[in-house]
Amino acid sequence: MDMRQVNKERDVTQGQASTPLVPPVDILEDAEGITLWADMPGVAKENLSVGVEGDTLTLDATVRLGETTRMQPVYAEVRVARFKRSFVLSRDLDTEKISADIRNGVLTVSVPKREQAKPRRIDVRLG
Repeated sequence: MDMRQVNKERDVTQGQASTPLVPPVDILEDAEGITLWADMPGVAKENLSVGVEGDTLTLDATVRLGETTRMQPVYAEVRVARFKRSFVLSRDLDTEKISADIRNGVLTVSVPKREQAKPRRIDVRLG
């Protein structure tokens, strides 16, 4: 690879604002609510924000890639990764009881259904 080309590309990428990465997610629904799994490799709990405003759930996180002060990067496509993704939640979900956990780069967000939205069994009486 021609070093002049690498340096030219590096100068271009440093001059641009970083665009957040959109983490891939899996979402499953059951009778109790929804569970969302988002892949966010390298994200520490301290750099993660999970919030709800109105009916919008937002995931926002940053991760610093291992750069030491003694090394000068020759080429880097991603310096500071920022993950951001938003979801519009159904009114059947209870946003007051959302829980979140991050482990091994996977964020798990659980959003339970409101009691009135959960399926229930109706007893049928013999008349």
